[in-house]
Amino acid sequence: MNNQDNQIKNPKVEVPTGTNLNDKDYMNCLLSSLKEMVKNYAISLTEASNEALYEEYLRMFNEYSSLQREVFELMFRKGWYVLEKAENNKIDSKYQCLNQEFTDLNG
Repeated sequence: MNNQDNQIKNPKVEVPTGTNLNDKDYMNCLLSSLKEMVKNYAISLTEASNEALYEEYLRMFNEYSSLQREVFELMFRKGWYVLEKAENNKIDSKYQCLNQEFTDLNG
């Protein structure tokens, strides 16, 4: 099986090359910023000092999380992200490993 058969992707929307920023560059920057914000809000949630603050952080976390997902999905539709299909044996192996860790924790 060649590498192409193991990928999940859409047709790639070509963007200009060169030193000027293009749509893909801007979207990558936006996605990176949103990912960082979501991580920081997750930390803030665990350290919120009162319920009102926690609720506001949670609202913002959900908003930025949804926006991050929308940006990723748009980039995927444009072919700027390629996913790899997971082979069944890899999934089974990971499941067994995690299941064993779970059993060890509860044993």
